[in-house]
Amino acid sequence: MSKPQFAILRFAKYKGPEISNIEAHNERTKENYASNPDIDKSRSHLNFHLVTPQRKYRAETEKQIAEAGCRTRSDSVRVVEALVTASPEFFKGKKKSEVKAYFQEALAFIEKYQAKDTIISAVVHMDEKTPHMHLCFVPLTEDGRLSAKEIVGNKKKLTQWQDQFWEYMVKKYPDLERGESASKTGRDHIPPRLFKEAVHLNRMKEQIMAILNDTNPFNKKAKLDELEALLGKYVPGTEALRTKLRKYDKAYKALSDENSALEAELKTAKDASKERIADRLKYGKTEQELCELHALIDNMPPEIVAAYRRKTTGLQNER
Repeated sequence: MSKPQFAILRFAKYKGPEISNIEAHNERTKENYASNPDIDKSRSHLNFHLVTPQRKYRAETEKQIAEAGCRTRSDSVRVVEALVTASPEFFKGKKKSEVKAYFQEALAFIEKYQAKDTIISAVVHMDEKTPHMHLCFVPLTEDGRLSAKEIVGNKKKLTQWQDQFWEYMVKKYPDLERGESASKTGRDHIPPRLFKEAVHLNRMKEQIMAILNDTNPFNKKAKLDELEALLGKYVPGTEALRTKLRKYDKAYKALSDENSALEAELKTAKDASKERIADRLKYGKTEQELCELHALIDNMPPEIVAAYRRKTTGLQNER
């Protein structure tokens, strides 16, 4: 039995300085992408635009907002990014022209609901594991207001976006299934970039442990320099990621409790109810994702903690 193929649409909102960061990622303007080891730079020439930016994201955003005469605050959402993709299985065996056609169809869908001239970039990345499109637009409403809340909305509105996206795409791609929504799974989606960060940090941890185990009087100076550089990235990076994950812990705890109750209910349920319970349980199983993330970054080896303390104490003594 072949795996299901899902049509996937996600939204993210950006307010200020982070707009430059997403531009650097989307437009591949950085030399190195240490936080995203999945990028294969030898394939970056295969990336392509469906909408090419006319200027820097932030400059284009401010230009459109000024022309619309919108009032803004420092915490106003200035850019909404739509991430469009599909299950890896959907892209298997497809030519670049066929992949491009999928994203052109998705762009046409978004242009049905968002003015074409507010879209500042739509770029398809072919240099990561699964082709995907980053489409950024200024959230201006039809009557010229800046309102990401009105366009993207709450969970109910997001569910409607998902429904409409699937209904639109399935006409051309009948094998596609609707992507699961946060309202149905009872959780917020964990962004793929957090998994990439965790994997990258775990690789760094392995490098640190290798250095600690391989240091001897002959290579001590060179090894310590290398160790300090890695520790300065690994420990703060791990703490930052742990903070990001806390927002998901509460939702997953509730999901885990619900799973336990459902599993108990399934054992005594009548045949007519079993399918309904099993379906709810299937979505609940996704809590495994969070457990995997925590397993990658929790339980920092005591050797690393001790080495980091020595490093920070040494820096303080130098001041």
